[in-house]
Amino acid sequence: MADKVEKGPSLEGGSGDSLASSRKPTEIPTVAQMIEMQNKAASASGDSAAAGGGTGTPGSPQHPGFVLFKQGAEARLYRGTFLGKPAVLKERFSKKYRHPRLDEKLTTKRTQGEARTVARARKAGIPTPCIYFVNYQSNCIYMEDLRSATTSRDYIVAVQSVRGGDSFRALQPIMDKIGKTLATMHDGDIIHGDLTTSNIMLKQDSSMPEPQVVLIDFGLSSVSHLPEDKGVDLYVLEKAFLSTHPNTEELFSIILKSYTRHSRKSKEVIKKLDEVRLRGRKRTMVG
Repeated sequence: MADKVEKGPSLEGGSGDSLASSRKPTEIPTVAQMIEMQNKAASASGDSAAAGGGTGTPGSPQHPGFVLFKQGAEARLYRGTFLGKPAVLKERFSKKYRHPRLDEKLTTKRTQGEARTVARARKAGIPTPCIYFVNYQSNCIYMEDLRSATTSRDYIVAVQSVRGGDSFRALQPIMDKIGKTLATMHDGDIIHGDLTTSNIMLKQDSSMPEPQVVLIDFGLSSVSHLPEDKGVDLYVLEKAFLSTHPNTEELFSIILKSYTRHSRKSKEVIKKLDEVRLRGRKRTMVG
């Protein structure tokens, strides 16, 4: 998908796969413990960019003080400080294969769209990184750096890798929170467009008794009141969820149950989700 950033260290660095092997076999980590372990692993490996430090792959001359830590098909991500605050800089770059005028128009439109959707999401009460500044000339978005956070992907992988632990019970509260957050988003007529467990963060610091679900990467987002669009949004998440985390149908069902319980418009959306699933199966059968 467009605006998809290559899989690498999460915004906090590290990986659920590598961290799981360093824990006791039957110890299921909390989100806070997971974040702490990721930061320690990043520091121990010298990856201070992943841990929020100031060294790493040098940034471009256009972004002094920022360090490149991830690049995808549509954007580069840098770490640094903005007005004294830890920040992530998302820079959309031009595509040489596109006509210059078309490229400029598309890139600017996507930058504007992402900034506006994030603002709309925050107004609706959906936790997202705070946007500090948008430079439409360079198509750069300066946003909050989620220091005390990990991707839900890494957390699910880490919990499931613990031998002898009840991963289903441990992940239930997280799935419930994800469903509630998605319900709030869709009730606000916001379509994410690229829902994956890598774009659903779990944030928890010393002041937070429970982890908070934070949505990131609204590069493909849109605004729509149509149940069809919301059903497709859930279908994208379902496909990504089950392909990234095999044999987790029961976990995903918790997300849908929570979504149904908290959304005012869930009946029509779930009906459309079932229709989209049917169309997907037909395409698979026909080829």
